[in-house]
Amino acid sequence: MENIEALREEVLAEVQKAVDLAALEDIRISALGKKGRITGLMKNLGKMDPDQRREFGQALNALKDQVASALDMRKGDLENAALEARLTGERIDVTLPSRPDESAGRIHPISQTIDEIVSIFGEMGFALAEGPDIEDDFHNFTALNIPPEHPAREMQDTFYLPEGEDGSRLVLRTHTSPVQIRTMQSKTPPIRIIAPGRTYRSDSDMTHTPMFHQVEGLVIDKKTHMGHLKGCLLEFVKTYFELDEVPVRYRPSFFPFTEPSAEMDIGCSRKGGELKIGAGDDWLEILGCGMVHPRVLAACGLDPEEYQGFAFGMGIERIAMLKYGIPDLRTFFDTDLRWLKHYGFVPLDVPNMVRG
Repeated sequence: MENIEALREEVLAEVQKAVDLAALEDIRISALGKKGRITGLMKNLGKMDPDQRREFGQALNALKDQVASALDMRKGDLENAALEARLTGERIDVTLPSRPDESAGRIHPISQTIDEIVSIFGEMGFALAEGPDIEDDFHNFTALNIPPEHPAREMQDTFYLPEGEDGSRLVLRTHTSPVQIRTMQSKTPPIRIIAPGRTYRSDSDMTHTPMFHQVEGLVIDKKTHMGHLKGCLLEFVKTYFELDEVPVRYRPSFFPFTEPSAEMDIGCSRKGGELKIGAGDDWLEILGCGMVHPRVLAACGLDPEEYQGFAFGMGIERIAMLKYGIPDLRTFFDTDLRWLKHYGFVPLDVPNMVRG
């Protein structure tokens, strides 16, 4: 029993003197491990007579419990001391910007561009409008003054769904113009909407994909004219490309749903193989626009003698490529995380009226 008492004092003294968790673990192993001093005494119990074994075993169990309790208490004290030391030594300057989280997601350039477009036109008073991706012939073609023989109806341009029982065929919309038709059918002018969304055409190369994104704008009232259209689009390109001035020109064109129709070009420079918007003596086509055709107004139940307005449309990937220097449209849809990390946007780094 004297050995047990001496061992108790020795081990408890060692526990109290342990300066860190590693030293405390060494003490635990030396006392309670497979080859520890207390464990060694426990192995001798089999050699004792029953009465002596009972008394000695109770004393060893009490010693074992006391040492284990002392180890736990000392471990708690050392852990608290270590934490205090870290809190004292590791100070954080809360005025510094947060470290970038390399595992955080990125906003896709298409989503970012849509947000920018909606934000810019939203400040001009345009409301956001949406419509279905699958359309009928009337909303995708007929109401837009596209006659049956128009090339856009042919299979090489349009994705048709199987014929219905009545012989009609739905299509994957080839533009977001059906949103304009549905809005004019359901709302009374004045109308001012912006309609971004997915569109589908049978085409694929560096500048075309079978699925892509368009945004179209529509203004309908009794007094809007071509001058309003030009001023609206000029303000958009200056704001979107973040330039004080952008040279623009309008070339006569043809679209079945507008009359007169025009292509809008912006000034640029291509010197040294580098495209620079807003400077130089070259031009770059960016969108199509015009005054809404009277037949389109009539197809939507509006009186062309009373109402007029303008419409415009542009490819979202195209203007994203111009602003952010993305060379190949197909990479937008490759689901390459390395590409997204390079061209994507960290949330909240680019605030606007859409995300705040």
